[in-house]
Amino acid sequence: MLGLKSKRILVTGAGQGIGLAVADRFLSEGSSVALVDRMPSAELEAVARELTTKHASSAERLIWLHADMSDEAAIEDTIARVAHHFSGLDVLINNAAINHACASHEFPSAALDAVLGVNLRGVFLCSRAALKIFLAQPDGGLIINTSSNHEEMPKPGYIAYGISKAGLRGLTRTLALEYAGRNIRVNAVAPGAVVTPLNAAWAGDPVKTANISKHIPLMRPAVPEEIAGAFAFLASDDARYITGATLYVDGGLTLYPELREDWSI
Repeated sequence: MLGLKSKRILVTGAGQGIGLAVADRFLSEGSSVALVDRMPSAELEAVARELTTKHASSAERLIWLHADMSDEAAIEDTIARVAHHFSGLDVLINNAAINHACASHEFPSAALDAVLGVNLRGVFLCSRAALKIFLAQPDGGLIINTSSNHEEMPKPGYIAYGISKAGLRGLTRTLALEYAGRNIRVNAVAPGAVVTPLNAAWAGDPVKTANISKHIPLMRPAVPEEIAGAFAFLASDDARYITGATLYVDGGLTLYPELREDWSI
């Protein structure tokens, strides 16, 4: 895709699911990629080795770092190390996220703090660190946040996740406006149902997957590679006039699919 070759990319939550697919896509485009994840170092190193094997020319373009995206000091150190290694940073992809399911009237405050700590506070901290680098670079930089269709659509029983993604919309739009005149763009990708480890409660169950598919206008969940394409587009030169936008990649879930039938009569 236009303009991605030699881009310097940092992807959080890159060890599996959407983050891994995004890292894979950028490597295939010729970008340099830093994998950042809180998974055990040995597991993350194994992921990096697999990517290096898949992309034979990527050994010099791929690094990996273990870090917790709720830890402010770790975030600052990680982003500084990546920028030092690559002699700068072009794109930050805030993809790391966690979830917790519970009825709202019983939702533990500790679980709320944990989800918001990664999904919203962590994104802010990563963005703050990256912005300082972007502001010192003539070419600025780009932030792409992994949001969710649940920034628009409530999901009962997942109050913390919904709050985090709704807040992420505000963060994306605020940073986009604040830094638009400084050659810095900020956008988001909002997936719907995707077959990832985060959705393991249904993704490995054919019956549950079939039930979910009935509610999606395109009649199936996405695979991570389909989401990765949206990140590649937003990071490409073809999207250079786009900022403050959320690109929904949800198979039509935000089209209010229950209105496909006229149930008003």
